[in-house]
Amino acid sequence: MPSPFPGMNPYLENPAFWSEFHNLLISLISQTLNPILRPKYRVAIEQRVYQTTDGDSLLVGVPDVAVQSHQTTNIQETGNVAVASPPTQAVTVTIPMPETVRETYLEVRDVATKEVVTVIEVLSPKNKRAGDGHQSYNKKRLRVLGSLSNLVEIDLLRNGKSMAIVQNDIHSYYRILVSRSEFRPKADLYAFNLQNSIPSFPLPLRHRDSEPIFDLQNILHDLYDRASYDLVIDYTKDPVPALSNTDKDWLDTFLRENALR
Repeated sequence: MPSPFPGMNPYLENPAFWSEFHNLLISLISQTLNPILRPKYRVAIEQRVYQTTDGDSLLVGVPDVAVQSHQTTNIQETGNVAVASPPTQAVTVTIPMPETVRETYLEVRDVATKEVVTVIEVLSPKNKRAGDGHQSYNKKRLRVLGSLSNLVEIDLLRNGKSMAIVQNDIHSYYRILVSRSEFRPKADLYAFNLQNSIPSFPLPLRHRDSEPIFDLQNILHDLYDRASYDLVIDYTKDPVPALSNTDKDWLDTFLRENALR
């Protein structure tokens, strides 16, 4: 069963699903593109590893009973009589702890020369929030933009700050940026919202090579079906993160028309 939405499914942005969805999407993009690009190109799955102390997902799922509080009692001497002062209740606090983050992305490589022709990134929540994740990704982004490699940057997350472009007055939930090395600083931006289908676009390769159409919408529908997300998503509830009132009304009407509410 494909996803019921015309474009991005907002329920997949829930932290309960996103990590799995992100990894499966990276894998399925690789599996879809490799047969099309061979024998000249190969799509490889790579991993970016960094340390962070952001702590935004550090204690999720840790039961409260694992944290104990302690009381401290002070003894004061009054003459020859020991008097206990009122106990001091310790307050449970959270301290920043180092966390190793692993983010996967794709590289389209020339089989003969081993050169990275195109980098394909699917943004994660940490990439769009201030902190180590954003800094790590932005360094990688600038390095690619300063190279001869093309960049495809896919943003399917409504939350967080969009990655930098000069025309910062463009507003949309979702974005796909296609930056061809020979045309920089110009790039193609596909901006779309919840009600729109995900745009297809030519996958940038080397000059004069035939470029296949990158049909991300079909890949997402295929993934939704393979992963059986219809069995675990409850469409009677509102998606997380929350929608605006206008989009919430559209979502409610859409789900009722499709007998999902």
